Amino acid sequence: MSVCGEAVGAGSLPSELVVHIFSFLAAPDRLRASAACSHWRECLFYPALWPRLRLSLRVSPAERPRLEFLMRKCGWFVRELRVQFAADNYPTGGGGGGAAAGEGASAAGDGEAPPPLSPRWLDLLRTYLELVLCVLSSVRNNRNLQKLSLFGDISILQQHGSISNTYLGKVDPDGKKIKQIQQLFEEILGNSRQLKWLSCGLMLQIVTPTSLSSLSNPIANTMEHLSLLDNHIPGNTTLITAVELERFVNLRSLALDFCDFTAEMARVLADSNHVPLHRLSLLVHSVSIMHKSLDNMPKDENWQALTRNSTNLRVYIMAFDVKSDDMLRILKPSIPLERIHFDSYVTCVSGAVVDLISRQYDKFLTHFILMNDVVDMSAFPDLSDNRNEDPLVLLAWRCTRLSLLAVHGYTVWAHNLIAIARLRGSDLKVLEVTEESIDFDQGELADQDVDPVHNFIEQVSLGLGRPWHAVMDIELLSVFTEPTRHFYREMQSFSEGI
Repeated sequence: MSVCGEAVGAGSLPSELVVHIFSFLAAPDRLRASAACSHWRECLFYPALWPRLRLSLRVSPAERPRLEFLMRKCGWFVRELRVQFAADNYPTGGGGGGAAAGEGASAAGDGEAPPPLSPRWLDLLRTYLELVLCVLSSVRNNRNLQKLSLFGDISILQQHGSISNTYLGKVDPDGKKIKQIQQLFEEILGNSRQLKWLSCGLMLQIVTPTSLSSLSNPIANTMEHLSLLDNHIPGNTTLITAVELERFVNLRSLALDFCDFTAEMARVLADSNHVPLHRLSLLVHSVSIMHKSLDNMPKDENWQALTRNSTNLRVYIMAFDVKSDDMLRILKPSIPLERIHFDSYVTCVSGAVVDLISRQYDKFLTHFILMNDVVDMSAFPDLSDNRNEDPLVLLAWRCTRLSLLAVHGYTVWAHNLIAIARLRGSDLKVLEVTEESIDFDQGELADQDVDPVHNFIEQVSLGLGRPWHAVMDIELLSVFTEPTRHFYREMQSFSEGI
């Protein structure tokens, strides 16, 4: 600069040097730096600066021009693309998510007319389809893509699939957009040359039973992660069959609806031609069980064969509103179960299920989550009813690797929580129990010399070896979120943790 004269400034630095400097900056700082001059702005979207793109999109028309600009700049070269369609701006009435949506959709499935959607809901659904088209069209010719992860929020997709049959016809009457989305997805798979990670969850029929056939054999043979979840597939149709799975010989992690994971699939994965599987995530949903069958699920001998070939296999299961009788059928002794999450609006977990888990998976279990989103908070179910020992205390005693325990909507007695803290101590990294779930014996409350709440908190803190407090607001729970969104997020980190 001194040789060229005082008029020459930082704007004259070579592009390669500017890009190298930008590489040391966080994304927000990079954006601010690019505002210095037009030359720096041109350097902002060099491929080397954007190897991965992770987007959480609000389903809003205001997102579209920003998304189009970003995808036009990065879509053709980005190596890792993760997109989640966020739900924080969806209206609560007229077809909202959660239990209300499930009940309305269930009624529609029985032949009754579904509740009408508000005009705003239809606009959101229309915008959702446009955003999906924007994302897929921008990466259709990207041959550098190595990881593709797409998640559509359950609040707009509904839980029982009725939106795909009824409401979707109002915004896409001839089905052209859905067909275009499916074709674009197949084009992406067909054009891919480096794809190692494919994850698609609840994306409103984006994946069809024939989608994976678009992958060439060399790409299918080298795929390391596959996640396919869509509760809008009718009847007994599955997104992947055991025959199709035979091509994925290098698969290290897999995530499916539990009803789609059959004994034949377990045999394919247990074959010596397949590399050892490290992570298996399974979503057990009452709706899937209702429309599909558990008769084809792996038997205990299938799990034994699978674990012989995959000695480091760990399994993550999330069960949503599943009856205890069904869970007792599902939980085979030879499953290397590391994480389990129960979430319900209607069906509560029984003490027998918790006891079975603590006895069968004591060598593997690290995460245990028990959520019951009941409306009536005056009468939480008590797992210790008619039992000599509390099932949660036995779980903490038997499962020596337990590091996370979260409970809401079930009665947890204060003295039992103290026992859990003492049994696991500082190894229990996360202990989250909502305040309304904790109850005290009458004898503890009758002691006038001691404040029972203060003494309880102090004893739990001493047991854990760190300060502890009950969770005052359910929304502050680390596991509190829409169930399928939580499963998808945890599945991603679980699979990436190989």
